[in-house]
Amino acid sequence: MIPWLDAHTPFPDVSEALTTDAPGLLAAGADLSPARLLAAYQRGIFPWFSEGQPILWWSTDPRMVLMTERFRVSDSLKKTVKKVQRSAAEANGSGRWQVRFDSAFEDVMRACAEPRRDGPGTWISDDIIAGYSGLHKLGYAHSSELWLDGELVGGAYGVCIGRMFYGESMFARVTDGSKIALAYLVHFLKRNGVAMIDCQQETGHLASLGAAPIPRERFLLHLRENIALPPIADWTPLPPYPSSMHDMD
Repeated sequence: MIPWLDAHTPFPDVSEALTTDAPGLLAAGADLSPARLLAAYQRGIFPWFSEGQPILWWSTDPRMVLMTERFRVSDSLKKTVKKVQRSAAEANGSGRWQVRFDSAFEDVMRACAEPRRDGPGTWISDDIIAGYSGLHKLGYAHSSELWLDGELVGGAYGVCIGRMFYGESMFARVTDGSKIALAYLVHFLKRNGVAMIDCQQETGHLASLGAAPIPRERFLLHLRENIALPPIADWTPLPPYPSSMHDMD
């Protein structure tokens, strides 16, 4: 039986998360205010629930993570990222392709919430969007965005506390749109001393990008050390190519 949280109930210790039936499920209830979300991420807890369910809080073991130095980029994606980089570098930002951070955070979230070809949609509700948009206004949530001819065509978003990044979701409206946005984001985070991206749950897609599961205790140790570090001050995209091409091999 998991505990029910009200507005003032603190989270239980993550060691109390279920190990059977719904492994990683820790608690239910409370709200999605920025303060509650920050308290969750600082403890290695994240919300995940479907429409019609109460808010469910999780701390999975093992934990899927992507070490930024192990991010895998295929040869074909490298060529595409280089093309985007050349376009983005054109004089006065006039190229067809542009990569931006934090210029359309809520739009990225809403795009991530749209129905997918292989499913009915995601768990990203209006309440989730409101909560994370609040974190964005406070400087804790960020988006990486791919633009083509002034239209948003790919993106990813997540939460950053200190030098710890928690990836949330991605979307693409053009081929490899989400992967391009992710490649810029991973490169930026690596250059700014972020070694680990929390991916929460294990999937084949994440594994193909270099993510792997680690014990929750190891994840929590890294988290505690890195959320205490100074936050990243300047969220300006850094071009992965061509000057640092070897960094993404």
